[in-house]
Amino acid sequence: MSTDLSETSKIIEILLVEDNPGDVRLTQEALKDYKMFSSLHVVYDGEEAMAFLRKEEKYKDVPRPDLILLDLNLPKKSGREVLAEIKADEKLKTIPVVVLTTSQSEDDISKAYNLNANCFISKPVDLDQFMKVVQSIETFWLTIVKLPRE
Repeated sequence: MSTDLSETSKIIEILLVEDNPGDVRLTQEALKDYKMFSSLHVVYDGEEAMAFLRKEEKYKDVPRPDLILLDLNLPKKSGREVLAEIKADEKLKTIPVVVLTTSQSEDDISKAYNLNANCFISKPVDLDQFMKVVQSIETFWLTIVKLPRE
């Protein structure tokens, strides 16, 4: 896939917040075509996500993500709690958050948008469809959308 990113001044930093190692591997595989344009960082629970975003302890030198892919069903702190904290934080609220979850619940969809999620996508069960969804997210956010820079 040919992608013209000549207007992109730096690599797009993506934070994946996902506790399922299989979904992490699939996401990494789906994004591999864009690896020269994006850098994927992975955390496995909600507390780790907030530590990463606030650059605490072992995350003190990590880059600020340009995009967050957030699962809702996380250990320690739910994706809903993470989303609420991100959007309530003056320093973080401008980072686009794509909810990428297995849930198809209308209640989860409504709550995510009420918490100012930028997008809600239900993960397809089918492997090929999952790959296509992740690649579509990447294509959209890398080639069409203008992301805020700090």
